[in-house]
Amino acid sequence: MHSNSKSESYAAAGVDITAGYKAVELMKKHIARTKNEGCVDDIGGFGGCFGLNLLGMEEPVLVSGTDGCGTKVKMAILMDKHDTIGIDAVAMCVNDIICCGAKPLFFLDYIACGKNIPEKIASIVGGVAEGCVQSGAALIGGETAEHPGMMPVEEYDLAGFAVGIVDKKKIIDNKKMKAGDVVLALASSGIHSNGFSLIRKVFDIDNNPANLYEPCEALDGKTIAETLLTPTKIYVKSILALLEKVDVKGISHITGGGFYENIPRSIPEGLGAKINKSDVRVLPIFDLIAKTGNIPERDMYNTYNMGVGMSVVVPADQVDTALEILRANGEDAYILGEIIESEEQVVLC
Repeated sequence: MHSNSKSESYAAAGVDITAGYKAVELMKKHIARTKNEGCVDDIGGFGGCFGLNLLGMEEPVLVSGTDGCGTKVKMAILMDKHDTIGIDAVAMCVNDIICCGAKPLFFLDYIACGKNIPEKIASIVGGVAEGCVQSGAALIGGETAEHPGMMPVEEYDLAGFAVGIVDKKKIIDNKKMKAGDVVLALASSGIHSNGFSLIRKVFDIDNNPANLYEPCEALDGKTIAETLLTPTKIYVKSILALLEKVDVKGISHITGGGFYENIPRSIPEGLGAKINKSDVRVLPIFDLIAKTGNIPERDMYNTYNMGVGMSVVVPADQVDTALEILRANGEDAYILGEIIESEEQVVLC
């Protein structure tokens, strides 16, 4: 703690700098869990330091990603549950950079809040640390900014930034993709971190939050609340294991924009992913959203992951090996479709 640092005038304006110091002290135990071989400095300085081990790499390339959790943060605030939203922040970044084949190295978070409540901030960072542990990234720094007057005291927003590394020759190159390759699905854990503005409208959450807490038969007795806050699944370690033994030709992280926006990002022009909707293992929460909000099927597949958090394209003769590796690493993986010659890059039929 910085015992000599205190400003009564700043506190009267709504910013308690001593709360920031306490928050840092409380979060240190979480950050310690994420340390890996690249960490060369403790939290609390002006910059996070990370040492690169480039042994075995001919042409190392850094890959970066940044994202937030969208209005899923509003759900965490409404439910006063803050220990998992940090997993979402990490997942949205590291799941993106693994699509290039890059191993995450480190992560930094940014929290803007109406009022710095140290215990709440530490809980948020605890979730960030858990996401870092799941992805093998070190949490080497971050920033908590108190913004009185810009947002209510109970509100906050969370974003993050990740950096990974890959040897240039191992960057996933979809130019090798061809008709006959197979699209695999890696199941999602739920809604992940997209489409929550529509969800709040569908369930009238802003006006009637009590809807969240009733057990729901369509969700096997779970409440909508606990289903909505299920953290985004992190696929890093299973994809890294897959890349060691399988010729992966394309990976898509299925986020906002659903199938129609994200799957084409890993497919070259002239080819498309043909997917039978009957093969998609749609999670119950998506059926409930569609039914409750009378949302057209096309809009559902253009907004949500529908139960597929990531798609991977592999050669047909390596499908069995790929599925074995993914399942051995805890993934619910299955054949989703095939690559065909097509001007439409996603063909749902």
